[in-house]
Amino acid sequence: MERIESAITSAIRHRPLNALITETFDLARHQAKEAIKRGQKPFPLVVKDCYALKGVRATCASKMLKDYVPPYTATSVQRLIDSGGCVIGKGNMDEYSMGTSSALGHFGPVKNGLSNLEKLDDDWVVAGGSSGGPAVSVQMGIADCSIGSDTGGSVRNPAAFTGVFGFKPTYGTISRYGLIPLVNSLDAPSIFAQSAEECWRFFEIAAGRDANDSTSIDPKTSLLSKKLSDLVIGIPKEYHNESLTDEAWQLWNRAANILTRLGAKVRTVSLPLTKYSLICYHVASGGDIASNMARYDSVAYGHRSSNNQSTFELYSSSRTESLNSVVKKRIHFGNYFLMKKHRKEYFERALKVRRLIAEEMWKAFKEVDLLLTPTACGVAPLFSQLHGENFARESDDDFYTQPVNMAGVPAVSIPLGTSPSSNLPLSVQLIGDRLQDRLVLEVAEQLYKAR
Repeated sequence: MERIESAITSAIRHRPLNALITETFDLARHQAKEAIKRGQKPFPLVVKDCYALKGVRATCASKMLKDYVPPYTATSVQRLIDSGGCVIGKGNMDEYSMGTSSALGHFGPVKNGLSNLEKLDDDWVVAGGSSGGPAVSVQMGIADCSIGSDTGGSVRNPAAFTGVFGFKPTYGTISRYGLIPLVNSLDAPSIFAQSAEECWRFFEIAAGRDANDSTSIDPKTSLLSKKLSDLVIGIPKEYHNESLTDEAWQLWNRAANILTRLGAKVRTVSLPLTKYSLICYHVASGGDIASNMARYDSVAYGHRSSNNQSTFELYSSSRTESLNSVVKKRIHFGNYFLMKKHRKEYFERALKVRRLIAEEMWKAFKEVDLLLTPTACGVAPLFSQLHGENFARESDDDFYTQPVNMAGVPAVSIPLGTSPSSNLPLSVQLIGDRLQDRLVLEVAEQLYKAR
């Protein structure tokens, strides 16, 4: 109970960071008492606000859903609650999970705990996205575990920016039931924690088949079958591109040297199709986004405009008033790619390229056990810098994380150091083959302890 009260105190103290959209302190206290009755040790949990939690609004950081209250709880969230999880609040995010800054949602920007608190109203260090609120919650001690969603890096990116662990598991190992979808074939419920061991602990609780999700599968939970000295670590040369900063490259090189010192064999590999992943992602995901966003017509639920002179006016005005510019652009793009005259040229071709990118990565794992890459091109920027560059930095960072989602493989962001110039966190990423989640996290833990 003491840990829950200290988490609530931390949430109140750090309200200026805007990590939570909805605070559920009374619910957390009730869940803690119930957990103690069951003989469990309660732990504070923050849930990204795109997951259903019965009786608590799920907004997706959008005006469209600002008053939507789901009548059920997501499977992954319920499993964590059943094991002692106490929900401190719903984590702030990019609207509908579209973005990597958590800065443009309806409820205001998430601010990194490493920001200058005296100048927080003027500028701040970006928290990353789209799961910025859950990341900051773990960073500031509001939660021991946060559950986010990772479609193209939305957990690993904010983990890197805030200096915590962000684990994206094999696609399907955690049920998507109750997760408001962005891109159904890429969305992966994912875990934030303060260590790789804790990531595994919470992953084991949340993972497993679910009758409500036909894509769900059971994870492999066996112990590491190989010694670190028997492992081969691949370094994809394409990830050393023009966007990568010297500091990020030096940390990447240092991580490779640590693994070598620990006995692993490190070798260069080539993933030439990686350069197509960014554009492929935007085209392929656009179709899913346009389709998923079509449900928000303001009739059954969601923001309803007062302009209801006709059905068309009601639909159009409601969506125009309640969706931000990023969401609108992706809907437009997606519908364009799905038009009959464009579908073969763009959408179907992107699906073929996606398959090639995935197969290329799967093939690499026949030669190496893990891949080691940067998580982002550098440290978290100030919001003024990100905005001044018209958010171009987001695409630079997406390059390192999106191929993982296309292949459906597990990956973890490891906070391995800090920048000498800014003292902000720098991270590397370990990627494994499908269902090698435990291997990824065990090597991540050894790498972190040897840093």
